[in-house]
This record gives sequence, C-alpha cells and structure tokens, in this order.
Amino acid sequence: MKKSTVYYIPYKFRKVENLHILLWLIKDACWALNFKTPALIMIIPTLLVAVLITYQTRKITSELLHNLAIDFWITANCTWMVGEFYGWDEHLVGTWGLRQFAIIPFGIGLLILAYYYLIYMHKENFKEQVHQQTEELLEEEAAKASN
Repeated sequence: MKKSTVYYIPYKFRKVENLHILLWLIKDACWALNFKTPALIMIIPTLLVAVLITYQTRKITSELLHNLAIDFWITANCTWMVGEFYGWDEHLVGTWGLRQFAIIPFGIGLLILAYYYLIYMHKENFKEQVHQQTEELLEEEAAKASN
C-alpha cells in the first residue's frame, strides 16, 4: 500500500477560511435576493478576509497561488454584481458592461492557476517543497501559540 501524505493547515487559518465561506454566501445570497445595500456592504468583509487568507498562507506557494486566484474570482464576482445592480451590466463602454470587464480578474485568476497546474506543480521536488513549506509554517504558528 502506498503511503499518502497528509496535509495540515493551522486551526486558526481554517477558522478564518470557514468564516470566509459564510461571508461569501451572505454576499451572494443578498445579490440573488436583490438586497443591494447589504450585498455591497458584504463586499468589504468578504474581500478583506480573502486577502487575509492569502496573506496567512503566503509561505506555502501552492496555497498562495490558489488564494490569489480566489481573490481575483471574488473581485470579478463583485464587479459583475455591481454591474447588475446599477444597470452597468451591458454597454457601459461600447458593447462592454461590468459583466464583461469581470473577465479581466477572472482571467488573471485562471492564468495564476494555469501557471500552477501546468508549470509549478511539475517542478522537480514539488511535493517535498510543499511539505517543507507546510512544516515550517506549522512550526512557526506553534511557536506563536506557545508564547
């Protein structure tokens, strides 16, 4: 039987990720229900927590790249939402509205993930590097927690 590698993430990081899911769902539910003001307000905590998660995982390259892609995804999602709410969805500039401009952050996120899946993860010693980065981060977080 092949030995599998277990991936760990610090508990405080997981709590923030779970909070982020709640914030994102509230924002999107407000969007779906056409609650403009709450949806627009929810952009701020949703994006701030996404950026916090990206910062927290910056030392693990695989996590950093995925979380950067999520930051751009949320930015695109919010751009599209604002366009729908204010009628800027179509023909804001020529034939482009905010929904079409959302393609830019969506595209950046896709390019980041394309780099990860097509290039980065095929590097020599990829698994060892991810394991080492994770171990170092766990040790750092354990040291902070014990102080």
